[in-house]
Amino acid sequence: VRPKMQVDFRVEADKSFEVEGLLKENGVEYRVLIDNLQAALDAQFDSKARTTRHSYEKYNNWETIAAWTADIAAQNPDLVSRSVIGETYEGRPMYLLKMGKSHPNKKAIFMDCGFHAREWISPAFCQWFVKEAVETYGKDPVMTTLLNRLDFYVLPVFNIDGYVYTWTNDRMWRKTRSKNAGRRCIGTDPNRNFNAGWCTVGASKNPCDSTYCGSAPESEKETKALADFIREHLSTIKAYLTVHSYSQLLLFPYSYNYKLPSNYEELNSVARAACKQLASLYNTKYTYGPGATTIYPAAGGSDDWAYDQGIKYSFTFELRDTGRYGFVLPESQIKPTCEETVLAVKYIANYVLEHLY
Repeated sequence: VRPKMQVDFRVEADKSFEVEGLLKENGVEYRVLIDNLQAALDAQFDSKARTTRHSYEKYNNWETIAAWTADIAAQNPDLVSRSVIGETYEGRPMYLLKMGKSHPNKKAIFMDCGFHAREWISPAFCQWFVKEAVETYGKDPVMTTLLNRLDFYVLPVFNIDGYVYTWTNDRMWRKTRSKNAGRRCIGTDPNRNFNAGWCTVGASKNPCDSTYCGSAPESEKETKALADFIREHLSTIKAYLTVHSYSQLLLFPYSYNYKLPSNYEELNSVARAACKQLASLYNTKYTYGPGATTIYPAAGGSDDWAYDQGIKYSFTFELRDTGRYGFVLPESQIKPTCEETVLAVKYIANYVLEHLY
């Protein structure tokens, strides 16, 4: 059974009654998630006093995150190293952190955050995961084993230009910031830009749409840089995790059509167990399953692409919440969201370690 389509959208204040009237007239089920977006935007920061100092429990701007990537590597030279895998459309370096004890022939897990610019809790999680790794190595037996026997590649912000734009211009921006030839509309949805059923479903060919698939697969510099890195390291990367928000979901392939992956039963049971681990801390309920049936069909996603490259453990997290705050999750929820998600990631990583292929 195909699920009912759910969409969320914004309406200018002076048009809201008119739009509600139209929805009622046409018998469309709806609910108002955020009555006053500006008030929600103001409320996401716990205090008005913003510092440029990095904090794991606050939203950090790109300059602060970039500096943090250098610092965390410098402070933990035996565990963390930083490299650049490419640059963005606007010329910013894409920093990648590699975590793990150096050892020959190690397999790896790749994790990225910040695909969609407005999903601020996502980069916050990648930073938290790195913190958790360096702080608990040598103390927590599971983390210690993971870092001794696996490498983690962590890309804290994938769509850096878009992320910067959400801080400077439009908090609700989603796409990249590339110019589209002959069109005034800016940007491509990077998670519709991979060569996995590209632009066949759940994606738009119109550059003005938020799900614009781009002029071709990997048309975006960021997408190409990520795909190139993964292709170059296919023999070692055994799992791919991509972190989004919101909806509290743990998804696996496929999203570009309704077919099930060949190891569906295994992925489903790993997802079930990971969600159980996640819920053990604050009882946060996640739904899990293949992307197309669990959320909606969407082609060109990085998870499907990675899976089709032969990375058989490929998962997308959609973090908190389920719509109360949506993309503007308050800073007070960063710590609990990250703590519970670490449990799920550690479970998946440990499972991968025990089922190397």
